[in-house]
Order: sequence, then structure tokens, then C-alpha cells
Amino acid sequence: MSVADEAQDGRPAAVLIAGPTASGKSALGLALARAFDGVVINTDSMQVYSDLRVLTARPSPAEEEQAPHRLYGNVDGAVNFSVGHFQRHAAAILNEADAAGRLPIFVGGTGLYFRALDEGLSDLPEVPEAIRDAIRTEAEGRPTEALHALLAERDPESAARLRPSDRMRVMRALEIFAATGRPIGSFHESRQPGPLGGRPLLKFFLAIEREELRRRIDTRFLTMMQDGALDEVAALRAKSLDPLLPVMRAHGVPGLIAHLDGALSLDEAVQRGQGDTRRYAKRQHTWFRHQMGADWHWLAPEEARALAFSRLSAPAGR
Repeated sequence: MSVADEAQDGRPAAVLIAGPTASGKSALGLALARAFDGVVINTDSMQVYSDLRVLTARPSPAEEEQAPHRLYGNVDGAVNFSVGHFQRHAAAILNEADAAGRLPIFVGGTGLYFRALDEGLSDLPEVPEAIRDAIRTEAEGRPTEALHALLAERDPESAARLRPSDRMRVMRALEIFAATGRPIGSFHESRQPGPLGGRPLLKFFLAIEREELRRRIDTRFLTMMQDGALDEVAALRAKSLDPLLPVMRAHGVPGLIAHLDGALSLDEAVQRGQGDTRRYAKRQHTWFRHQMGADWHWLAPEEARALAFSRLSAPAGR
């Protein structure tokens, strides 16, 4: 969809700003919120957690004072905050923004969150706690490849779709099959529109040249270390949380915990965190390129800013 096609419906009802980590999403979201009476809504699966302000590069208190920010740091790390939780929270915030006449600006790097906003979610069933506990007990101490082999025995359809190294998704598929006797993919066809479904949207993916993005990621990780990331992780480690919880897989956490446990030097832990973040940024780029629609504008941050200000400043109905 072209910009001209979008403009036929007037100004957008919401702005979506996605992109790899360290691409400048938060700065653009804040600039738009200040200029157009907006509310910045977190669309990143790690920035929801209160435990990791520094390591997840959440907006600073000073930035949060400049415009309303929602869904940042309001979830304890002990909670498995799912995409379904996000969708429900986002729908409530949208209702508040509509009532207040504010422009919703969704900012983050989690592709499934953006998909849930517009296209909606598959109707996955709730897994009873007893079944979840049984699967986790069965999985304890077993390598991910062995769990994938177990899934191939029970649910070959799901196993064929999942990487043998993707422990979280393999576990989820085992839980769903144990609870329902059906492959997880069989639930994907039943999808209800998301809270932004049917609204005119302006969608950006901030594209950064590869070497520049690598430099930004490495530099930002060093800055995080200077700003107290290791202390954050030490406090998180002291909570003795389930290692399968999302917060325990935040980029930088595994390496820094390994350092605190004496298994890595600090330099090695930093290099691991930088490398994990660079690889994640590459996966973000690939996922959005192949999974999201043609109505996303892939632009450098300064180009996205210019287009956003132009579209949001245009008279309604232009």
C-alpha cells in the first residue's frame, strides 16, 4: 500500500514504529507524542518488565515525563507476560486514548505484538497448570534437542515446523498437545481481528545500515554496563526465578548471570550480550521482512520522521 492509498482515509488513527534494537524507535515515538498529543505504548516483550530498565533500554524517567508512556516496566519478572496479555492491555489503553483524544503510538521490536494489534491472535487454549507442571518436570535436565525429539514422537507436525534449538516453542507445543491432543498449528486458523483491526494505520520499520546498527548495539551495551546493568542482573538472579521465564532470556541476562556464577569473565559476558543482541536484530529484520504486510514503510529514522510529520500534519480527509 502506498502513502497515497493511506491518505485516502485521512490521517492515521495510530502509528506503529517497529525496527531492530538500537534503531532509534523510542526517540521517534517520543518526538511524535510531543508534537501530536500522543501516548507512547510499549510494544516490546522485555520492556514490560520492572526488573530490567537499563538492560532493556527502557525510556528514562526524564523521557517519560515529556509524554505519556504506557506498559513500560509495570510487570514483575516472575510473570510470564504473553502476547495475549499484551493484546488485552493494549486494547484497554486504546480505549483510554480514544476517550482522551490522544494519538496511540506503538513502539517496539516484538513482531508478534504488532501482529496481535492488527491481525489478531490465534485462539490457543489455556493449558491447565497441572499439565504445564508435568511437562516442565519431564523436561527438567533434558537438552532442547531431546525435547524436540520427544515432540516429533508425539506431534510430528509441530516438530517439523520448529527449530530443534527453540526450547520455548518446543515446550509450548508439548504443552498444547498434552492439553488438547492437537498440534499447535491447528489453532492458528481461528483468528479474531486485533484491537487496531480496520483502523487506518501508519506503519514504520526503521531500517539501519548493517555496520552502523552493529556499532550502535555494541556501544549501547557498553553504556548499559556503565549505567548499572550488572547490578540489575544480580538483583534478578537473587530472585531465583524459573529460567524458562521470558525475563531470564533477555539479551545480556544469561551471559551476565554466567559471569556472576563464575563461569565467564566480565569481558566474555559483555561480548556474549553484544553478540546475542546483534543476532536478535538480524532475526527482527528477517521476521518483519517475511511476516508483515506491504503496508509497512521501511525507512531510515530521519525519513520515517519526515513522513510521519507530513502525514499527521495533513488536514483530515486530504
